[in-house]
Amino acid sequence: MILHWVIAVKLRLGCLRALILAGNKIKKMMISKLMIFMNRCLTLALMWMISTGIAVAQNSNAMRDSLKAASDSLAFHPESVALRLQKASWNVRLHEWEYAKEEYDRVLAKDENNPTALYFRAYVNEKLSRYNFARQDYEHLLYIVPGNFEAQLGLALLNEKDKHYTEAFDGINRLINQYPDSAVAYAARANMERERKMYSLAEFDYSEAIKRCPNEQDYFLSRAFVRIQLKKKEEALEDLRSLEKLGVSRVALKEFYDKLK
Repeated sequence: MILHWVIAVKLRLGCLRALILAGNKIKKMMISKLMIFMNRCLTLALMWMISTGIAVAQNSNAMRDSLKAASDSLAFHPESVALRLQKASWNVRLHEWEYAKEEYDRVLAKDENNPTALYFRAYVNEKLSRYNFARQDYEHLLYIVPGNFEAQLGLALLNEKDKHYTEAFDGINRLINQYPDSAVAYAARANMERERKMYSLAEFDYSEAIKRCPNEQDYFLSRAFVRIQLKKKEEALEDLRSLEKLGVSRVALKEFYDKLK
């Protein structure tokens, strides 16, 4: 599953880099469609992949080699936006937030409307606890591409993290109204509700996410958690059994089963 996410991220970023090099006329025609086409799981998947550190731990040397190669290429072609974005992407994967931000700053100094740089600088600014700057980048991206799923989701999650709860819920509710078929949007709202201990609402939203993406293990695990909090033992057991059918070992679920004894 991680591999699929990484491939999806690379494909979308590759398309965006190609777009950046295109002429203004082509850019105007393509940018909205391309940004909406981006995998709607991109934000959560990339954040999950980076924050867990799994990919970094397993591939640190390979990623540093890739970073060096990108840096060497950039030294020969310092005006290349695509190479600068490529280098920044390796900085992000290696948690080198300041270096990544410097590269995105350079790109945006030349093209203030570059969607890739805006989106990922917002993410990097969030990692650096520069929440207001992150918010500005998301809002700028939404000005360029109104209604963009990824930017709206990123902004809602940022507001939740920054304890702007009203804005966070307003944003995620608006996102679900615009993208009612999105499992990611429902799961994101469920996560917010779970953090606020609004377990009944979270259960409903995880159920909606599962309807739209019935093979996603994280949704079943999260719903099992909130059902345990709601003392819905049989329903929680159903979720754990579903996880086993999806390939999760019973040993991995021991903590959950213990809570239901």
